[in-house]
Amino acid sequence: MARDGVAPYNPEDLRTDGSLVRYRVDGDKASTRNGWAVIHLDGIPAARYGSWRQGETFTWCARSRDNMSPADREALRQRMDDARRQRDAETRKRQARAAGRARQVWGEARHADHDHAYLVTKGVQPHSARQQGERLVLPVIDPATSGITSLQTISPDGRKLLLPGGRKRGCCIPVELGNGGPTLIAEGFATACTLAEADRTAKVLAAIDAGNMEPVAVAVRKRWPHADIIICGDADEVGTTKARAAAIAAGARLAIPEFPPGADGSDYNDLAALLAEGGGA
Repeated sequence: MARDGVAPYNPEDLRTDGSLVRYRVDGDKASTRNGWAVIHLDGIPAARYGSWRQGETFTWCARSRDNMSPADREALRQRMDDARRQRDAETRKRQARAAGRARQVWGEARHADHDHAYLVTKGVQPHSARQQGERLVLPVIDPATSGITSLQTISPDGRKLLLPGGRKRGCCIPVELGNGGPTLIAEGFATACTLAEADRTAKVLAAIDAGNMEPVAVAVRKRWPHADIIICGDADEVGTTKARAAAIAAGARLAIPEFPPGADGSDYNDLAALLAEGGGA
């Protein structure tokens, strides 16, 4: 568990009876229990464990499969399947609780201030954002149902947080739901806002991060099979690679911003700021 980066802060929190246990991962905040584990020490010792925050799952066994009999391998497979079912059931519970909390916070949030420091810095309008205190509140939805699964909040200085336990994979932030134009999928909220202001007819969605671009693109394709989807990736190496994979997976077009030589920036919001300053053609 230490090797995989999910060691328990207090090993005594673990159990070895094959039941699922949640625990604080070493290095996480004191109030969190992002780690999970199902551990068996009877028979052939084995375990399945991971972190909900990291989204990673790992397995361990005291013996190599090559040194097991067919019966031992089948027993191990059944144990790992049982551990996966326990983890999946707990994940669904966590996500359901988070979705309920997200709906409550979203319902209580007010319209976002147009002069919110983050929006001013990025040079964009609030679009779908609401506000609670000083933080912008953004809905994270499942494209298949349009139901809220989580929230992202953004502080005035740009720090972004996702609601703990909320489902993110394949879910997105709806920035604008224009009619008649293409469906544009960007990484972050500010970039998506820039695209929405450039094309008022477009349906514009933010995938939250580069790693979520492909799951979002595939989900959007399933929801709107005939849509003209354009993946608007960032110009950095990771952003371009993930955007290209998303475009291929969803049968979509790909757009990457091009910057003048020596110019700083990676996304369409950066490019819009550069053009506004007269720094590009």
